[in-house]
Amino acid sequence: MRPIAVPPYISVHNQPVDVLEKQAVFIKTKLQQFFSEEPEVSVVIPAYNEEQHILKTLASLAASATDKKFEVIVVNNNSQDRTAMLARLTGAVCLEEPVQGIAAARNRGLQQAKGRLILNADADTIYPPHWIGLMTAPLDDQKIALTYGSHAFLPTAGTGRLVYFGYELVAAVSRWLNSLREEAVNVYGFSSGFRRLEGIQVEGFDHPPGANEDGWLAVKLRHAFAKKLYRVSDVRALAWTNDRRIQADGGLVKGIIKRLKRHTKAFYP
Repeated sequence: MRPIAVPPYISVHNQPVDVLEKQAVFIKTKLQQFFSEEPEVSVVIPAYNEEQHILKTLASLAASATDKKFEVIVVNNNSQDRTAMLARLTGAVCLEEPVQGIAAARNRGLQQAKGRLILNADADTIYPPHWIGLMTAPLDDQKIALTYGSHAFLPTAGTGRLVYFGYELVAAVSRWLNSLREEAVNVYGFSSGFRRLEGIQVEGFDHPPGANEDGWLAVKLRHAFAKKLYRVSDVRALAWTNDRRIQADGGLVKGIIKRLKRHTKAFYP
């Protein structure tokens, strides 16, 4: 069941940057317990001007409940703020990618990753303790090419969590309708995973104009290896993000109308 309220294990990391910066040494110590020269998982986080959010993301990953060894790679994509400095404070690997764009940043992380498995994350998202384990476990099945998860929105000033909860229910119906036609459009880069070598073989996140890098990667992996996509529905893998994706749709009301129009057109052209 999708939670109406933000769980405590998420809200504990949803703190201002000045508060979390004082905890940087603690976050680094926690992250180091998962580090290895040969990690099983590489968590790749593209970042552009994410000073206000990056420590929330890294703090949540440091609180992971997993026995897997993993590395955290932050790809700084020409940030003009303290994103890179804050990431380095926590001991995360911080790479510089001068070519602007999410695909270039994700490809940079893919090229430098040491893990057998790649988990895509975003720098404005807070992850639950079991996210790494739940997102990677299905990849033990060689018939699965890529896993993808769901997300919920963190409330911001002036907008209550209940409003976002309603929006998420509409979005869930939208994703179900999407799955009837093309499941890959439900794949988001802030919560998905795949095998590193297979990702390299299909040229990573390169995509044609008009396509999204994350969904297109899912299509490439599925077709190249004749495998399936797998949705991780366990609520313990739910990623919590801010509302920038809603704003990209034009706001809550416009976003709902946009989704309804898209599906009406699809079924009644």
